[in-house]
Amino acid sequence: MIDFIDVEKTYASGVEALRGINLTIEDGEFVFVIGKSGSGKSTLLKCITCEERPTSGKVTIDNFDISHMSRALVPHLRRKIGMIYQDFRLIETKTVAENVAFAGEIIGVPKQSLNNTVQICLSVVGLKEKADCYPQELSGGEQQRVAIARAMVNNPSLIVADEPTGNLDPETSEAIMAMLLEINRNGHTTVIICTHDSAMVDRMKQRVIEIEDGLITRDEKDSGYKGEQEHETYQPQASRTSLYGGEISAHAVSFGDDAEYGDDYDDAEYADTKAAIRPAGVMFGEKNVREYAPIEESYKPEFDLDKEINHVEDLPEEVITEEVIEEVKAPEAAPVSMSLRLRSSPKQSLSLMRAMLP
Repeated sequence: MIDFIDVEKTYASGVEALRGINLTIEDGEFVFVIGKSGSGKSTLLKCITCEERPTSGKVTIDNFDISHMSRALVPHLRRKIGMIYQDFRLIETKTVAENVAFAGEIIGVPKQSLNNTVQICLSVVGLKEKADCYPQELSGGEQQRVAIARAMVNNPSLIVADEPTGNLDPETSEAIMAMLLEINRNGHTTVIICTHDSAMVDRMKQRVIEIEDGLITRDEKDSGYKGEQEHETYQPQASRTSLYGGEISAHAVSFGDDAEYGDDYDDAEYADTKAAIRPAGVMFGEKNVREYAPIEESYKPEFDLDKEINHVEDLPEEVITEEVIEEVKAPEAAPVSMSLRLRSSPKQSLSLMRAMLP
């Protein structure tokens, strides 16, 4: 259990980073710390890892006051804390396995035992086959997974991550967050993440602590980035695809916002599809799994799906074509003949078909 009791932190420059923080984080919790740049998020995390000492008040872990502990004891504290950084902080002259093992070597773990633990940690993060690679040979997402494996190697009771997905693309960020959530659940490890990734916070629905000007302005469980407000701008990728009878797929193409396509995207002929939306990708937490009504065929083109089309004008106006052309035959001086696979999809694909015909 982590306790902040009237914690204040003022830097030598006079900047008040924390102004009376009172906070309790229970063992096994998954917590997001959010707020604008300069609000005090990173300072709060640094007080937990003893990178910073409070100007007043105290921070305790399991009722032990770490804010006034001897500097000699700080390394012992950090052995039980796994730290993950935005810039990875890997040693470029060491291999992946050596980077992961480094944390264990410092505390004197026997070599054979450490080697076994390193292999297990690399397997968990999916990098066992790259144990002999060097950091510069890995992608950003792979380097961050190495950092997670390194944080896991000493079996910490607490993982602290400062913007762990700040340099990663959305898909890789989701995989990293899912990995941290799995560690939290399976190992009962407390995870505290400082982040600006509003979409991920909204999707995961964990405890959210918001800091503004050094004060806690919000502390909510099962919350999103903006609290009780609705997040109209964010949807999982697949919820923007195939809403008109097509099968939802995590790998489907996202068509984006309505404004990108024009007013006919909201025509009355399309049934309300809110009940048809299914969450895709990694689902974070059983409490987030909701019962959705099955996708109903609210729009059924009265058209033979195997019918050969000679001219795009032969398509009934209400039929919507998918951008998949299975076969194109265009003899000279002969009309273009196309075999099309028809599905429910945005009307814009029809204009693409017209553009392809003479």
